[in-house]
Amino acid sequence: MRTGTRSSRVVVLAAVAALGAGVMAGCAQDSEGPSGSATNGGGDGGGDGGKRRTTLTVGVFGAFGLKEAGLYDQYMKLHPDIAIKQTSIERNENYYPQLLTHLGSGSGLSDIQAVEVNNIAEITATQADKLVDLGKIRGVRQDSFLPWKWSQATDKAGRTMGLGTDIGPEGICYRKDLLAAAGLPSDRASVGALWAGDWRKYLDAGKKFKAKAPEGTAFVDSASGVMAAISGSEANRFYDKDGKVIYKTNPAVRNAWDIAAEFAGAGLTARLQQYTPAWDQAYANAGFATVSCPAWMLGYIQDKSGAAGRGKWDVAAAPKPGNWGGSFLVVPEAGRHKKEAAELVAWLTAPEQQATFFAKRGSFPSSRAAYALPAVSGARHEYFGNAPIGEIFSAAARGVPLQIVGPKDLIIAQNLADVGMLQVDQKGTSSKDGWNAAVKAIDNALDQ
Repeated sequence: MRTGTRSSRVVVLAAVAALGAGVMAGCAQDSEGPSGSATNGGGDGGGDGGKRRTTLTVGVFGAFGLKEAGLYDQYMKLHPDIAIKQTSIERNENYYPQLLTHLGSGSGLSDIQAVEVNNIAEITATQADKLVDLGKIRGVRQDSFLPWKWSQATDKAGRTMGLGTDIGPEGICYRKDLLAAAGLPSDRASVGALWAGDWRKYLDAGKKFKAKAPEGTAFVDSASGVMAAISGSEANRFYDKDGKVIYKTNPAVRNAWDIAAEFAGAGLTARLQQYTPAWDQAYANAGFATVSCPAWMLGYIQDKSGAAGRGKWDVAAAPKPGNWGGSFLVVPEAGRHKKEAAELVAWLTAPEQQATFFAKRGSFPSSRAAYALPAVSGARHEYFGNAPIGEIFSAAARGVPLQIVGPKDLIIAQNLADVGMLQVDQKGTSSKDGWNAAVKAIDNALDQ
């Protein structure tokens, strides 16, 4: 579910423990707070020594990771007058509609709400008056965030409704043994050089792989994955700056489609659909040599490939920097404790906390100021050949273009992948017919 971003991470975060075990962060500091309940002190009632405590509620989806990383405990240790209580709905598909309903009614909201990247454009476009402008909160520095991440939650009037918790800068994860068996280089610098700067070079590398590929292996997992990675590295995709849907006529989208269709037509894919049992099994069976992977996917690959894949996987730079995933925190105007909630959001998204979040949960920082901190700059992944993942993904993050995010990006991307490209890849449907099927499905969905 490339287009599902954090929704897919509901599945992926089951493997984050494996990622955490494999990441070695230079001089990372673990700041653990009290292990007691976040609601110690009786909500807004009496707290330690009879002091009144303010309970801040946080609404998230899935195993979001802030609580699991110990950040709430750390904040409560620093602020004895604050208690934090988190509620979670398992899937964003269920969480987000409820969030829209609660914002519309002004009731049933947590003091802080999480928003997935595919939903942030709709939130900023339709709910701006119902959210606190976090860009004006003391301690929040715009220049500490990546410019493209900051812009995603900022409206045309300059109001910033969300602060980014994490992002998904992409690399190419690859099997060193399979590339070597096909006569291709396997060290990460040479592998990255194979396709540096051009997705068509990635296609060319696939053709070279196929000529001598080990029996039963493919170069990539899926054509849809290739298409999404290419479009994710483009500044313009589905919407223009005025909010008009342009995917049908955008050359960048058609280029991503055409290259992905060529992967399928040349027999370079394993013809899989991502986040299915067959895809998982292909990891275990070394069924494909490369896959586009954001930082948070490393734990998933490790989990599915198992002990047999240790030392055989590595990470190289993608042909062009792109992003897959990420989330934000927002503060509803209807909240009971807006000032305290905004201060907590500012702290949670500060560089030091984002570095801790990465070290403990594999969530890559959206704060570029965090990249110089040892927990990020020194991060390596033992399972992936001791790859310097802090350096690799920091470089990718800095290179991601300032991309326009539209309110229905997810619908467009899902139908291009699951209705159109999947038919081309798995059924041999022509590129033209696959495109037309996707466009018809998208038009129907957008008209509803």
